[in-house]
Amino acid sequence: MNDLTTVVDWSRWQFALTAIYHWLFVPLTLGLSVLVAIMESLYLKTKSEKWLLATKFWMRLFGINFAIGVATGIILEFEFGTNWSNYSWFVGDIFGAPLAIEGILAFFMESTFVAVMFFGWNKVSPRFHLAATWLTAIGASISALWILVANAWMQYPVGMEFDPEQMRNVMDNFWDLFSGIAVNKFFHAVFSGWALAGVFVIGVSCWFLWKKRNQEFALLSIKSAAWFGLAGLLLTMYTGDGSAVEVTKHQPMKLAAMEGLYHGQEGQGFTAVAILNPDKDWDNDENEYIFEIAIPKMLSILGRHDANAFIPGITDIIEGRDIINGDTVNTISYAERIERGKLAQAALRNYDAAMEKGDTSAMQAAKDELAKNFQFFGYGYFDNVKEAIPPVGVTFWTFRIMCFLGGYFLLFFVVVLFLVYRTHLMEKATWIQWIAMLSVPLMWVCSEAGWAVAEVGRQPWTVQDLLPTKAAISDIPASSVIVTFWLFAVVFTVLLIAEVSIMCRQISKESQKNLSTSKA
Repeated sequence: MNDLTTVVDWSRWQFALTAIYHWLFVPLTLGLSVLVAIMESLYLKTKSEKWLLATKFWMRLFGINFAIGVATGIILEFEFGTNWSNYSWFVGDIFGAPLAIEGILAFFMESTFVAVMFFGWNKVSPRFHLAATWLTAIGASISALWILVANAWMQYPVGMEFDPEQMRNVMDNFWDLFSGIAVNKFFHAVFSGWALAGVFVIGVSCWFLWKKRNQEFALLSIKSAAWFGLAGLLLTMYTGDGSAVEVTKHQPMKLAAMEGLYHGQEGQGFTAVAILNPDKDWDNDENEYIFEIAIPKMLSILGRHDANAFIPGITDIIEGRDIINGDTVNTISYAERIERGKLAQAALRNYDAAMEKGDTSAMQAAKDELAKNFQFFGYGYFDNVKEAIPPVGVTFWTFRIMCFLGGYFLLFFVVVLFLVYRTHLMEKATWIQWIAMLSVPLMWVCSEAGWAVAEVGRQPWTVQDLLPTKAAISDIPASSVIVTFWLFAVVFTVLLIAEVSIMCRQISKESQKNLSTSKA
């Protein structure tokens, strides 16, 4: 049992490590590809050399990031087979479909047109080259779409039916995969990439201003990136609102963990500033917070678009209590879910035994019992309700880091836009230049925090309500996982250092050129 726990924990750490590193590259790829395409479109329209120079400069940085992002993404997909083979078998028919489409369609689309994008200058017509640039950007977003559809299915499993004969889930409606959670997750991720790319371009451009090099180029880049980033951030906030509604509906335990909320109420406030009480548990009388400043009714507005709506807390959900339209509603308690989950698992074992004996009537009876309780199948792996509570502290704080930094970047874009149209202020205000440069890593912190909220808040589930992480792993020695964890940690760190180093050298090299007047 101790070895099983070690394998589960280290497998989770290894997957988290790979996902964290991979997500360092993905949002910049999603955002910078679109921004480069916009710049090239402006060049083709205006025939202005300044837009061509800007396009080529930012395209080179995009290429460096794109190449390393692909390497980490391939390793991430392999881990489903090496570390999570039980998961891959249990849901492979559904989860594998969007990943296969991503590989066949989007990845080949990107890899084909990215070659034209980088090596097609003066070899194809300007319009064809622009089309290749846009198709690379669109291909990156399509790639994100299928991956996020697969991830959203893990958050809200739909469009499938469990086949007891195969002991796995099979797809019965492909289009159900495009749930509200999937749609909001996709647009939220893509638009956040736009915001990140905006901050990245502004930060690098402010380095040029601080060094007093290529100031015309820097100001042009800042103007386009600030508008692009602001649009991305506003759209990210809009889709975040949609995500809050979907999470409230389908993953109320995640929402409760995001808020550190144990006992809900009608007109529930949103905790803006708080210190969680480490002694609080779902079944004791301790206060939830040591200190709290809340915005009245805001969580009810965010979660159910109703200022007076009831938002259940962790204890409410475990005990099976909700309030809809002012009436108390008894939902299914976690104790009953565990009981029904064990019944579902027992029915599956009975079906398997009856199938071996060829007893069709017993098979049908077991199948009916399984269907009746299957929605709680995963709870049968738990011995007590506490195992089904996500890590509240991590989910609570990462959600607040994301929200506070999101508010900061909204102000950041507004201030940058105000200053950049007063050229002398932007060129002379070294304080905003330093803020912009220091904001670049902060934007990545914001992005990673958002991903942590989505994934840590789903724990302990690999597939919500159906398969917990401890039942999803491969039957491999703990030592193998530990060794590969540290191996990946070293390799990914080297890749990250390599990317940052190559980018810095490229930026420094380009800064020696006159990007305002030199010929492209």
